[in-house]
Parts: sequence; C-alpha cells; structure tokens
Amino acid sequence: MRKMAPLLLSLLLFASLAAAPAAAQKPPEAEGKKAPAEVPKAEQSVTQHTVTIGGKAIAYTATAGTLILRNDKDEPTASIGYVAYVAREAGDTAHRPLTFAYNGGPGSSSIWLHMGALGPRRIVTTDAAATPPAPYKVVDNAYSLLDKTDLVMIDALGTGLSHAVGEAKDKDFWGTDPDIEEFGRFITQYVSDNGRWNSPKYLLGESYGTTRSAGIVDYLQSRQNMAINGVILISVATDIEALFAWPGNERPLPLILPSYAAVAYYHHALPQQPAKLEPFLDEVRSFALGEYASALLQGDALPDAQRDAVAEKMHEYTGLSVDYIKKANLRVREPQFAQELLRDKRETVGRLDARFLGFTLDPLAENAAYDPQSAAISAAYTAAFLDYYHGELKFGMGKTYKIGNNEVGMNWDFKHRAPGQGGGGFAARPAPVTNTGLDLAHALGTNPNLRVLVLNGYFDLATPFAATEYVMNHLGLDKELRSHIEMKYYEAGHMMYIHPASLEKFKADIAAFYDRTTHP
Repeated sequence: MRKMAPLLLSLLLFASLAAAPAAAQKPPEAEGKKAPAEVPKAEQSVTQHTVTIGGKAIAYTATAGTLILRNDKDEPTASIGYVAYVAREAGDTAHRPLTFAYNGGPGSSSIWLHMGALGPRRIVTTDAAATPPAPYKVVDNAYSLLDKTDLVMIDALGTGLSHAVGEAKDKDFWGTDPDIEEFGRFITQYVSDNGRWNSPKYLLGESYGTTRSAGIVDYLQSRQNMAINGVILISVATDIEALFAWPGNERPLPLILPSYAAVAYYHHALPQQPAKLEPFLDEVRSFALGEYASALLQGDALPDAQRDAVAEKMHEYTGLSVDYIKKANLRVREPQFAQELLRDKRETVGRLDARFLGFTLDPLAENAAYDPQSAAISAAYTAAFLDYYHGELKFGMGKTYKIGNNEVGMNWDFKHRAPGQGGGGFAARPAPVTNTGLDLAHALGTNPNLRVLVLNGYFDLATPFAATEYVMNHLGLDKELRSHIEMKYYEAGHMMYIHPASLEKFKADIAAFYDRTTHP
C-alpha cells in the first residue's frame, strides 16, 4: 500500500487538474447562487360546442386552463385552474353578463356546481339514494345558466390544478383573508385579460363559497373599484360561529332546530305528522327563537318544570325521545341528531341532504360516522367531471386534479379582518372566527345597486335555513337595503340542484334574478 501511495496521489492530482476546466463551467447554483426560476406560464385548451337551453341552441366556446396570478410587484404567486364558457353570437360580448362561480370546503374544487347545475353538461344521479357505479349518465344541461350569462368556474388554491408558484407556498393562501384576495385578484385579472370591464358581473358561491363571495364582493368594490351587479349565495356559511355548536357556543342550537323538524317531517318520524311543511316550520321557528333559546340562555339555572316542558316540545318537533333530549341537556348537536333520529332502523341521516339515508356502521355510536349524501354521489361526480375534463375539454391529462383536499381545511386560518375594524387593543385584531356577513353589509351599503339572492334547502343540516335567516337579519341594514336581499327555499338539501324538481326551480329563480339586475 505504501508503494501504491505515490501513484494514487499522482492519479488524484491528475484527476483534479483534468476536472478543473469542467468546474469552471459549473452552473451558478454550484457556487451557491440560485439559477433564475422558470417563469410559470398559463395554459389553455379551447374547444367549441353547442347546447340547447329553453328550446334554443347556444353555441359557446369552452376554455379550460390556468391563469397565473401576480402580486402588486407583478411577481407570479399562483397558478389557478378554471373553466370558462362564453356564448358566441350573443351580441356585444363586452356587455354580456359574466358570472364567477365556485364551491367551498374550504378544500373543495368547483366540480359540484359545474356538473350539477351551472355548466352545459350535467351528471345525472339517483335522487335521495346512492347512484350505482359506472357507467354514469352525462347529459346536455337544459338548466345551465349559459342562456343568461357567461360562466367562469374557479378552483381554489390547493384544489383542482390550482397551486402556488414562485416564492409562494400553498399554505400562504389557506385562510379567510388570503383566499378572498386570491379570488379577487383572479377575477380582476380575468376581466382585464378578456376585455370584460363593461360586462355586468356576478358572484355565485356555495357553502364556504358564500363565505368567500361575501368577502370578495367588498374586496372588489373597495380595493379594485369593480362594482358588482349581484351575488348569489347558495347554502350560506358567512357566519361560521352560527353553524358549529362547539363547547361554549350554543348559538347554533336554536338555529338548527327548525331543520331537525323539517328532516323528521320528511322521514315521517314525528309523533304527529303535520299536514304541510311550511306552516309547521313557522311554528317551530317561533318556539326555537323564543322558548327554546330562552331556556338555553338560563343554563344550569333553568327550572326543572321548564326543562321538562321544553323537552316535550322538542320531542314533538324533532321526533327524538324525551329521554334522549333530557340526557342531552336539551342540546342535541347535528351529528348526534343524524345518528339518533332513525337509530332503531339502523339508518344514518345525511348531513348535506337529510333526504339521503345510509347504513349505520356502529348502532351504539353517539355521532354519525359519515355523510350518506356524500357517499351516494361523490364517485359519480368525480368520474363524470374527469371524463369530461380530459375528453370534451381536452385538458389536464397527465396532471393530478384534486377533487377535494382535506389538508386545506385542516390548515385553514379562520381569522378575518372585517371592514371598518380598527381602534386599539383587542378590537384592532382580526376576529378569531370568520363572519363575512359584515363584508356583505359593507358592500351593500357602499353600492346601492347591489342585489343578493339567497338559496336555502329545508333538509340541509350543514347550513340550516334558520341560521341563514338569522345571519341576514343581523347585518345592521336599514329597511331599504334589507329589501335588496331575496330569500328562496327548496324542499331539498345543501346541493338543492341534485333534486330534479328543485333544479328546475333553481334555474328559474336565478334566471329571474339576472333579468332584474342586468342593466343595458
């Protein structure tokens, strides 16, 4: 080995000298410098189609693609996936209504509204029951909004193909306020890129998409000088604290009780079945916001006689046993109700649409283990959309399209700084729980021509209709501005458009809203 040492040293020296020119040619990153980042580029697939709506053939251009968002320094921050439908031969495109639509979650793509109600193609699912496996039926959507408006379906960051680019990270966008700004920037950029500043403009969101819409409309009007004609809120979730009865928050309990009554009515689980739904719900509303809310406010000081009387009334209105209601201390949460109502039949009630029933996996469990509505339709919507996206729209092949992303919701920051929030100390901080109803009120106050259409499902346990009524009655508006908000109701659930009769009404209600709010 000692004799070999000089030879090895010579070989190593030769190798290092031979490699010297190559080292001099190394890219900048080898010397601790970053190579210039590749500039992300927008992608598009443009296809031509025709759909018949109301007996009239409508030719349209479909654009499936991505749009690169920029910050104030014109630096790219995100690639946002979308599908746009623009009618051809519809007159002056610049003056045609333009609607931006999205679902919620947080962490949901836009496939539900896209394939269930708004787009030119629609998935047919079994009503109030599980849709069988493939092959699925996709049809021309005679209830699409394309006869009234051009459409842009947007996927929130972390869903679909939307993701952060440049120096940004996906988590940077996962919060109430960053999300509002993300969508606001997308809409502003799309309008500019496509010459649509003079078009009547609308926002349409479902569930957390309503949380988003209420914030976006004020963002666009206050920060981008973009006045909006109308906002369509489907299954409202603007005030998160009004929906979730976590420990210490009892406000949602009276607001969901009328929904329990509607569901028990639908399944004939009441001690005495009322003749009609709506008069019955008026009676339950009165009890829920009066006697029941008063009982909850008294807490542990509630007299036994009053507790017994309230429990009896709740039994009459919900079908739950008096014994169960008393054991729950009059406080029955949504997952408990979904598990308990038809426990004897070993059936679990759906959360998003309580018309749907599913097999109860554990008959001894306190809470529902899953949502039968989601289980019944998710596979059909996923297959139908991806087949349509890759096939007819010819986009997204070779990429992972995220239908839903649980990581988004688990990491969501619900803090929100409402318009006008200021002062010093604690009042200057963003609210720890989102309430963009305050943003909607500010938008209505600063734009007297803005109109709002609110759509509610009676059998929706996720965003109860009485909670929506409560929220809309607590915006601090005068009588004139309150008249700018219109409420509609459906004998269906959260996604009322999956109920055939409600889909027809859904389209008629929205079409009439466009007719009233689109100005020449």
